[in-house]
Formats: sequence, structure tokens, C-alpha cells
Amino acid sequence: MAEQFPILIVIAPLFGALLVALLGFRFPKMCLPLALLSLAVSLVSAVGTFLSVLETGPQIYSLSGWERVDKATGPISVSIEYRVDILSGIVLVVIALVGLLNALYSKASIALETPDKIPHYCILYLLLVSGLAGMTITNDAFNLYVLLEISSLTSYALIAIGSKRAVLSAFNYVIMGTIGASFYLLGVGYLYMMTGTLNMTDIREALATLPLESPSIHVAFMLIMVGVWIKMAFFPLHGWMPNAYAYSPTATGSLMAPLVTKVMIYIMIRMMMSVFGVAYVFEYLDWSNLIVGLSVIAIVAGSFFALSRSDLRKMLTYLIVAEVGYMVGGAWLANANGMTGAIYHIISDAMMTFCLFMAIGIIVTRTGNHRLTAFQGLYRKMPITMVGFTIGALSMIGLPPTCGFFSKWYLVHGGIEAGQWAYVVALLFSSLVNAILFFRLIEMAFFHGAHTHGETVDDDDHAHHHRNGLDPDSAPEQTLPQVPWSMLAPMLLVATSLILIGVFNREITAWIGTALESFNLAQSGQE
Repeated sequence: MAEQFPILIVIAPLFGALLVALLGFRFPKMCLPLALLSLAVSLVSAVGTFLSVLETGPQIYSLSGWERVDKATGPISVSIEYRVDILSGIVLVVIALVGLLNALYSKASIALETPDKIPHYCILYLLLVSGLAGMTITNDAFNLYVLLEISSLTSYALIAIGSKRAVLSAFNYVIMGTIGASFYLLGVGYLYMMTGTLNMTDIREALATLPLESPSIHVAFMLIMVGVWIKMAFFPLHGWMPNAYAYSPTATGSLMAPLVTKVMIYIMIRMMMSVFGVAYVFEYLDWSNLIVGLSVIAIVAGSFFALSRSDLRKMLTYLIVAEVGYMVGGAWLANANGMTGAIYHIISDAMMTFCLFMAIGIIVTRTGNHRLTAFQGLYRKMPITMVGFTIGALSMIGLPPTCGFFSKWYLVHGGIEAGQWAYVVALLFSSLVNAILFFRLIEMAFFHGAHTHGETVDDDDHAHHHRNGLDPDSAPEQTLPQVPWSMLAPMLLVATSLILIGVFNREITAWIGTALESFNLAQSGQE
């Protein structure tokens, strides 16, 4: 059974979506249990596969059963391969974990926001998780494009299924997403013309025999990078993201924000390291100064935009823009510390963004207010939610022992080692902005509204909230009369994981270091 784990990671949510489509419309109460069951199978398979990778090395799963054939031009794969190494294994576990916990978290919000579309929502949700996992595990460049489109199409629908404003946001996402996917596909087309194969391992071997100065290789690399940057919302290609995440249903934002950009950053790193190679990217092209410079702009711009926003979810989305700058810059520092920090931050940012989106989702759906004023007096009114929010905020700022501190430590170390002082200053500036933003909210929650007619509102005992003084224009049509444990428990689990990922930073960085050794990164670039 263990040898089937790689394929189960992808097909468990895929078949779960099929079962929901067959049974969910007739028996709506079965939708969530079927989704949770399929996502649990995917998580168990992801963890099992990752443990196998740690024990025996990369796992390769051939979907057709056909073997590679060796011709004069080199090995050619005639089947679609799934390949799991340490890096992809880590990302797969994160995808499966976030997908499962968010499905549990979404039970109350889906029933509140889209009560007549629960089967539709669960189908799209499972297809998105399946697509993201498939993008991470596939070793076929064109298959990655197909799975990218599956993920994108389901993302558009999951956003548009929300409010009227979400429909326009989804349309903007469709336009930008289509452009990004087209760039990627064109780049893959150039690679296929040059190498005659779509298998990523074979592409890498074929490129090693071609002259580095080939214009076709340059064009392919540029097209793929631009396409991936659009999909990850790398500034200034981020225009689609803030409204898409801010106006989408609560459960959609808390799924897409932690996963979509992080998976695309993983794809960028995989293309750089596994397909084109360290020597080509960091030594021949030598674009590090340019890309790190763009990352500095992304970090500063995202931080300024976040500082100027009063809408809670828009504030978080602009922080994601800055975080994308962290990871892109770290990956392009051309040294092992920078790449370690970028990969570590994929994990850290996914979990702390997940935690914050869940906490703010609870606050918005509980109070009916999505402005900063929603935090007034929340430590007394919603102490459990504020515990989770505070841990997520401290991790976003980068305070030990949370994981955000350790990933930023490696990024700063890599920036100093590469002599990229502007990048280091931008990281410190962004952390300062994060501190200003989150400590302001924590101060409002602790000190403001401490005495409001003496009501004792608490998410511990699910008491009712007296919505006094809220902005009526910002309130949704309905709010939760109480906070269910199906929302609180996943948030607290993720908040705990932020500390655990930080405490076990040595083990995680050791895994990442082992993966980077195979790319010979320590002997390249600016090391």
C-alpha cells in the first residue's frame, strides 16, 4: 500500500470531488464528511511518502507503467512521472495539512455564506487541493501546466462564488492568470523544441548537452519565470490578488492565501534548480542583482500598502505581497543560506498566513466588521481567537521561538553573505512595519472597548456578541451567533505548529540542506 502513497496524495481529493458530485446534491450533509475523509487520506499519504523519502531517497511513481527508453540522444520518458524528493515532500505535507484543517474550519462559514452551494463549494475545494498537490509532485512540465489550469479554474470559481464584488475580482484574476499560464506554456514549448521531451529530469539532462548561450533557452527561462511570477503575485504583477482574497468567501481566502503563492514559489525554485540548473541560473545568467532588487521593491511596496489599509483581509494580502518578495529575493541570493531561508519561509509563511486568515475570518464572521475597529476589546470578548491571532502575528513579525524568526534569520544571513544590503534593510523594515501593524491591533484588542455596558462576551462559552458601534456598511448580511469549535480548534492547532516549526528548526533546515546538496548550490554563485 505504501508504494501507492504518491498517487493517493492527488487522486484522493480528486475522487472525493467525484463522490461529492454524485452524492452531495442529493444528500448535502454528506459533502463535508466526504471532503474530510478524502483530505485525510491525502494527508496520510503525503506524510507516508515524505517519511519514505527521508528513509530511502526520492520516490518516483510512473502513471503508465512504461519504462524509459534510451536512444542516441539520451533517455526519454514516455510516461508521466510523479517524483517526490525532500523539498516537494515538505510542500505536499503542507498542502494536505492546510487543506484538511481548512475544510474543518470552513464548516460554519460555508453554511453561513453559501448555504445553497455547499456541494459546488466542496467539489471546487477538493479539485483545488488536488491541483496544487499535482503541481508539486509532477515531474512533467506540460502536466504541470494542466494541473496549473485545474487549480486556476477552481480558484476563479471559488472566489466568484462569494459576493458581487468577488465576481469582478475573479474576472481580474482570470485575465492575469490566463496571461501567466500562457507565458509558462510558451516557455515549455521552447524547452520541448530544444530537448524533445517534457520530463523535467530528461530536460535537465538534455540542456546540459546544449550551449548555454542558446537564445531559445534564454527565452524559455524568461517566459517561465514571468508566468510563475504573475501566478505568485510578485510585485508589480500582484494586481489580481488583494481584491481576490479580500472579497472571496472566508474559507476560500484561508485556503488560497497560504497555498497558492507558496506553491508557485516552490515551482519557481524547482525550475531554477532542477530544470535549468544552478550553473545556468546563477553563474551564466547572473541576474541575482536584478531580481533581488525587484524583491526589495516588492517588500517595501507591500509593507507600505499594508500600512495604509484599514480592511483586515486587504492588509494581510499586501503583507503576502511583501512575503513573496522575501522568498523570491532569498531564492535569488545565489547562496545556500538564502535558498534555505526561502524554502523554510515557504513553510513558515504558509502556516502563519493560514493562522492569521483563520483568526480574522472568525473575527469578521463573528462581529460583522472587517475593519481595524473590529479588534476593540477582543481580548475580553474573544480570548481564544486572540491567542491564535497573537501567535500568528508574532511569527509574522519574526519573534522567537516562532518559525518566522528562524526563516528570516536565514534570509538575513544569506543577504549579508551575498552583500545584498538593500535586501537586508528591506527585511528589517518590513518586520518593523509588521510590528507596527500587529501591535496596534493587539493594543486595540487589549485596551480599547474595555468597558462597553458590562457585557461578558466570550468565544470560550459561545456567548452572544452585542454588535454596538460597528460600521453598518461593512457588515455582512449574516453573522455567526457563536464561534464553533470547528473554527477554533484548527486555528489553535496551526498556532501551535508555528511554535513547533520554530523549535524544530534544526531538523527542518537539515532536511533542506540535504536537498540543496544535490544541486551543488554551496559551490556556485556567490558562495
